[in-house]
Amino acid sequence: MTAKEYLGQAYRLDQRINSKLEQVESLNTLATKCTTTLTGMPGNPNRAISTMADAVEKIIDLQVEINSDIDMLVDLKRDIVRVIKAVANTECQTILELRYLCFKTWEQIAVDMGYNVRHVYRIHDEAVSQIPIGNLGSKCHCLSDDTI
Repeated sequence: MTAKEYLGQAYRLDQRINSKLEQVESLNTLATKCTTTLTGMPGNPNRAISTMADAVEKIIDLQVEINSDIDMLVDLKRDIVRVIKAVANTECQTILELRYLCFKTWEQIAVDMGYNVRHVYRIHDEAVSQIPIGNLGSKCHCLSDDTI
């Protein structure tokens, strides 16, 4: 795993968490729409309850997954902060933090720091070259596709 791939994990994990939060919101909306239909025909009295129970069960399962993913993201960000602090130059540290912890675009970083984008790229390349790659391979916190 390269240093850029390692640092980029936080963004991908953050995207997956946001996706799961949207799914919970959608399920919550669906759960509030679950109503009982009254008709003159006798029916299964548990049908509306099971629909509501199924929605609530899915919401709870998804929230447990999200909490686990958030824990992974916090751990990963803590590791990334440690790796970034190991870079000697504070200017390099700032660019790495803005890019990989704050998820800012290159253009936003350039504006924030008062540089042109090409200069930010140069500093970034220098910063990434200072990150020891040997320690990063075993620290992949990426989620597998089956947890999506």
